[in-house]
Amino acid sequence: MNPSSINGVAVAICVLFSVISGSLWFGPKAFFPVWWNALGLEGRTPSGSPMTWALIIGASVAQAFAMALIVPAVAGESGATLGSGALTGFALWLGFVAPTGLVNKVFPGHLKAWAIETGNHLVNFVAFGAIIGGWR
Repeated sequence: MNPSSINGVAVAICVLFSVISGSLWFGPKAFFPVWWNALGLEGRTPSGSPMTWALIIGASVAQAFAMALIVPAVAGESGATLGSGALTGFALWLGFVAPTGLVNKVFPGHLKAWAIETGNHLVNFVAFGAIIGGWR
């Protein structure tokens, strides 16, 4: 894993994708109302503060940067492709993201919220892998 070989433009595109997909996924006409209620937060107003957005974007940067390190490492000498990148993103989601989120949601009984949240992460991780792997 060589940090100097990271394609900054591809990482930026991943972050932009994440912000757009998250805004659509958790939009008022999509999953937000069901997710908010599943967390038991109905009647409360969500925080749209600059700190919230900074943390969301910072998390996306960290994920995209990590994906940019991992996808080429997994591909090895054969080189990363759109398909191998997407598969790597899926494997990372399946092995780390989905189970970690499940552990955090199962005890308080927020399985519906977990399904919505992890669905968004699935879309992002597969897309990140495809973008990183397919970028030439």
